[in-house]
Amino acid sequence: MTTALKRPEASQSGRVPKAEIATPNIDAVVAELSEVLDGSIAQSSRLGYFAALYLRVTREVQRGVRAGEFDDGPRMDRLDGLFARRYLDAVASYRAGKPVSASWKVAFDTAEQRWPLILQHLFSGINAHINLDLGIAAVETLQGAPLATLHGDFNRINAVLASLVDRVQDSLARVAPVMAVLDLFADRTDEMLANFSIEIARDGAWAFAQTLAAASDHERVQLVAIRDADIAALGHMIAKPGPLLRLAITPLRLLEIGDPANITRALAT
Repeated sequence: MTTALKRPEASQSGRVPKAEIATPNIDAVVAELSEVLDGSIAQSSRLGYFAALYLRVTREVQRGVRAGEFDDGPRMDRLDGLFARRYLDAVASYRAGKPVSASWKVAFDTAEQRWPLILQHLFSGINAHINLDLGIAAVETLQGAPLATLHGDFNRINAVLASLVDRVQDSLARVAPVMAVLDLFADRTDEMLANFSIEIARDGAWAFAQTLAAASDHERVQLVAIRDADIAALGHMIAKPGPLLRLAITPLRLLEIGDPANITRALAT
């Protein structure tokens, strides 16, 4: 891992320090995410599923920044870097046996399990990263500036995520044929559900950022701890749904083929 982007240890506790943080760079983030992806493929680890999806999103944001598609490109570069830093630090800490947020621990522990669907693995990572990390990263990005100035660019990420849904489903169909069948008969209901779920998560992240921005340092630590516990509980529900739903998705899991390394490669392309 590149040490130049290392952030204070307090970041894994969810603190939002006022002290100046070294500004990450989206190009360096892409390089580090690629390292995580390559390492996951080499180890045939399911940690690579979310890393593959996240790398695709980050590259799309990188393209948008370079093309001038955001109100403030340098600010978006900073937000993307600080946001990704939380994930990259969490991965490094988990692999080293160090503490991570409860939300990420659920997602990473899920990646050690064989039976969750690929989509469950992906949504476990999305849950931790958007529902917990994004609000914190938004406040860190502005460092006291009015949060409302970020709202337009914050919402534009929804379009980036939505644009990738079809492409990710095409990738999944190569390793999980059941996805192609569902896509054929669902008449885009599955895409609408994925977009809607991500939009709800990002709306929740924005509301959380607003709460953090209005809070004192002491209050922020408490708010993040409460939020982390709530999001971890949601993560458990994603990884281990109720018995009826588990029974319903078991046949789908049997139709997913390929080892984790091949699935990761498919998700990355």
